[in-house]
Amino acid sequence: MASTAIFSQSITGVVTDENHKALKTANVLVKGTSAGVSTDANGAFSLNLKPGNYVLVVSYMGYETTEITAEAKQGGNQINISLMPRSIFTDEVVVSATRAGVKSPTAYVNIDADELAQRNSIADIPNLLELTPSFIATSEAGNGVGYTNFRVRGTDATRINVTVNGIPLNDAESQSIFWVNMPDFTSSVSSLQIQRGVGTSGNGSAAFGATLNFETHVTGNKPYAGLQFFGGSFNTFKENFTAGTGIMDNGFSFDMRLSKLNSDGYVNYSGSDHASFFVSGAWRNRHNLIRANIIYGKERTGISWWGVPKDSLNTNRRYNPAGEYYDEAGVLRYYEGQTDNYRQTHYHLLYSGEFGKYLNVNAALHYTRGNGYYEQYEQDQFLPEYGFAFDSLSDMIIRKMMANDFYGGTYSLSLNRARLHAVLGGAANRYDGNHFGNIIWMRTAYQSEINHEYYRNSGVKTDVSNYLKINYDISDNLSAYGDIQYRFILYDMAGNDDDLMPDGSQKQLDQTHRYNFVNPKAGLFYDITNHMNAYVSFAVGHREPTRANFEDAVGDPLREPKREILYDYEAGWRFVTSKLFCSANLYYMDYVDQIIPTGEKNSVGYDIMTNVPESYRLGIELSGGVTVANKLSFSTNITLSRNKIRNFTQWAAFYDENWDEQYLPVLLGETDIAYSPALSGSFILQWKAFKNFTAAWTAKYVGAQYFDNTMSQNRKLYPYFLNNLQFDYVIITGKKGEIALRLAANNIFDVKYSSNAYGGLWYEQGTEQTWAYYYPQAGINFLGGLSLKF
Repeated sequence: MASTAIFSQSITGVVTDENHKALKTANVLVKGTSAGVSTDANGAFSLNLKPGNYVLVVSYMGYETTEITAEAKQGGNQINISLMPRSIFTDEVVVSATRAGVKSPTAYVNIDADELAQRNSIADIPNLLELTPSFIATSEAGNGVGYTNFRVRGTDATRINVTVNGIPLNDAESQSIFWVNMPDFTSSVSSLQIQRGVGTSGNGSAAFGATLNFETHVTGNKPYAGLQFFGGSFNTFKENFTAGTGIMDNGFSFDMRLSKLNSDGYVNYSGSDHASFFVSGAWRNRHNLIRANIIYGKERTGISWWGVPKDSLNTNRRYNPAGEYYDEAGVLRYYEGQTDNYRQTHYHLLYSGEFGKYLNVNAALHYTRGNGYYEQYEQDQFLPEYGFAFDSLSDMIIRKMMANDFYGGTYSLSLNRARLHAVLGGAANRYDGNHFGNIIWMRTAYQSEINHEYYRNSGVKTDVSNYLKINYDISDNLSAYGDIQYRFILYDMAGNDDDLMPDGSQKQLDQTHRYNFVNPKAGLFYDITNHMNAYVSFAVGHREPTRANFEDAVGDPLREPKREILYDYEAGWRFVTSKLFCSANLYYMDYVDQIIPTGEKNSVGYDIMTNVPESYRLGIELSGGVTVANKLSFSTNITLSRNKIRNFTQWAAFYDENWDEQYLPVLLGETDIAYSPALSGSFILQWKAFKNFTAAWTAKYVGAQYFDNTMSQNRKLYPYFLNNLQFDYVIITGKKGEIALRLAANNIFDVKYSSNAYGGLWYEQGTEQTWAYYYPQAGINFLGGLSLKF
């Protein structure tokens, strides 16, 4: 009840167009805070604030955004705001169709470019987002550069939908995201939305844990340029250059970025040598926008996906067995070509337009070309496994290669009328991928050919979807949401695999899979007060298995992967003012035939997965924050969850005293789902000590988790609590220029921890045995740098 007295001062008003007609659902935000409201059917709004002057940012699609200074005072302050039609079309509607809106009944977080830049200047996206609710990042190299990954609510990246400007980014076959192929991508990101759970319908693979929706650089009105130089521990360096023309008188604009990133990595031989660029050209007038983007990335990364053996964690945490071999004299050596190499280029052509007052159209064409390889030294390989007729062994260097094309189109039609907001959208995409492997060197060549090819297979995947989303205001306070998506998938695989069948024959991948999915969603959103709202929702999601799921199951009918279904129930509450916010989101995710990790990996580092008939995730996500005297701010979040498999059966190898093997089931009952901690959370404490200087203390806690589904203490990742410090000093030069200095210390208490692991078990004469590999993360490490804008 105290809040009534604290916020008895108010700013009220009406937002209209140039003809003094009310603008419903215009956004009125308090600048520099998370407080804001939408106008009602009469264009009216009300903000209850502490006494003082505030800058209000008022926006409405199709109109120029306006900033106005207003005073919150006892008895209220009534203001009228008139918005003028914009003279040119802006980028704001490019991602509007695929994002959750203010009244969407779902849990989401919006992050802008400034916040991304403040979190880190070198690490990949998973590390930048690890302070958001239910988000856990991991890094194979141990320092957030190179191969990185993440989970949301315990769900791995193959079940998290990612789009860029509404265009699918997930690899169509693995359904995962390889941030290593897009170095320094965040330097070209204007904004990002994370929706947790199934979320709203979008394009690409279904969301079983979260949706990440990126919007690339939005052009401002003025020319600009910038330079960044950052360096840190493990010989980690990043340099980038950005520049843009701003919007010129003829409506054209051009933007570009060049980046270089190098690191030795924390783990031995996990170094990165990355380069990327982003170029964008656009033309716009009052009602239309056409933009062309090219996103290019090139990476060369030391292979570290094998992990560190358990017995090395205490003696040499940075040990990397990949690339080690013994020469003919028995001397231990390292093969320096043990690297992963890939190039990826995205071409996007985007169109947005207004047709009358109520209809907006978005459309995009896209094409992505990717090709690359990785090499590794293999000792004492049995030659018949590689297609040779010689019953012998030889050392060899193999190169596994892939080349793929991904192309298609997306569209959306958005209608905004009175109480109705509707979006009709969809996509049609095709992926054509080829996988093949060569032996590029053999110690004993026999009669082999140069670059002997020992496997080749292909996959062609067609994905077509359409969705209809409707928000309807039943009253000024109550809105109903409905969403239905139809998705069709056709996936053809052909050729032979790099693995053999148990009888020694080549594994054949020839198979076709067809799926038809219907995914309904519905919810209610209620504005309790101007600062408080609540929502409930229900959503259904379907997912097809990945290429690796099909590949690993060949020859074993019992492991043939099934499609999986998720029934997602969510309920939330939010309270937001200019100085205070808090929220709670309760979720229950009920799965049918969920595909879960077994704790093992295949030969190329992918998790080996299996279906479980019944499983669920039940949790609550709590978030809050407060700002004190505009100097000190504190925000935090915590997730408490229960992640269970019902009636789980573990299959394992049993060896008797004669080492005869049997593969038998072990019934374990209800167990924890692998990689799903029951507790996680983070906080940010920021202090604006004096003009231009900010200090921040951030922390992340991840509770205990198992890396298989048996809940064995021998296959467990222990809790860790990380603390980081960051200091920023910004000097403003002119109207747009600035010089920013940064110094950061990460993991300041030098915690020795592993954020990920994999392994398995077997039984010897009835006694359980464990094998395991871990991904240790860096201890205390430092970062410093200089950023220039002019």
